[in-house]
Amino acid sequence: MTRSATAEPAGSAVPSTLGSDPRRDGRPGGPAAGADGTPPRRTPPRERTVGTKVAGQPAFVLHSYPYKETSLIVDLLTRDFGRVALIAKGAKRPHSQLRGVLQTFQPLSASWSGKNELRTLTDAEWVGGMLPLERTALLCGFYLNELLVKLLARDDAHPALFDHYVATLNQLAHNEPPPIVLRKFERALLRETGVGADLTRCTVTRERVQSDVQYVVDPERGPRPERAADTAPRVAGKTLLDMENEDYADAQTQAQSKQLMRFLLAHHLGGAPLNTRQILIDLMQL
Repeated sequence: MTRSATAEPAGSAVPSTLGSDPRRDGRPGGPAAGADGTPPRRTPPRERTVGTKVAGQPAFVLHSYPYKETSLIVDLLTRDFGRVALIAKGAKRPHSQLRGVLQTFQPLSASWSGKNELRTLTDAEWVGGMLPLERTALLCGFYLNELLVKLLARDDAHPALFDHYVATLNQLAHNEPPPIVLRKFERALLRETGVGADLTRCTVTRERVQSDVQYVVDPERGPRPERAADTAPRVAGKTLLDMENEDYADAQTQAQSKQLMRFLLAHHLGGAPLNTRQILIDLMQL
């Protein structure tokens, strides 16, 4: 079952959706092979636009805030276009259908138009199929969204990160341990945005990290053996190897990875505070 909200006349705006666009070249009924037998060329995701229009894009609402008297600016995470900002015109009006569609943590199918950085949402459809987040899982979801808003540049597509976000929401909704779920997502976010160093290779010796050696992690370069004057968190080589393997069964790995990720995120955020993380720390020491 789907629910759709179409923008009001005069260009009202609506946010994004989830899922992949089934309309791709190379499918049955698509372009035929060339005369030389070469297969039909697949259309890259960014070529699925017509002029300045995008239709049926999988997306999630990350954040929204008021715009003028009756509208919203909606920050969406989309599969093929990354983080985009859209004007949802009329979304604050009492009888606007958009008010029920533009919800966080629910998969949407979004359409928009425009040439500027701030474009206009033209249609939004609720896709469904995901459990709602509740209690601590809900706070964890807001933490993920805050990380994405602050670390992800606009209009920078990361399809693998989008899929990881969907998987993370599902894990939280099914009550998987939040600390482990969050560590995996934090690591994936840094890696996908190009600032996550290889934790398995020592930057001094260029050899593989040794499980019984203590290291510190340079946020720009990667692990190196600890020094007496270091103020950065010290982590065992085993912790670094466990993190690369997404193995958080060991209690020491859980504790050290929490401190390490807090340190690395603070560096890449340039000291900007994370409001939701402080709430989570107060509640659960995540």
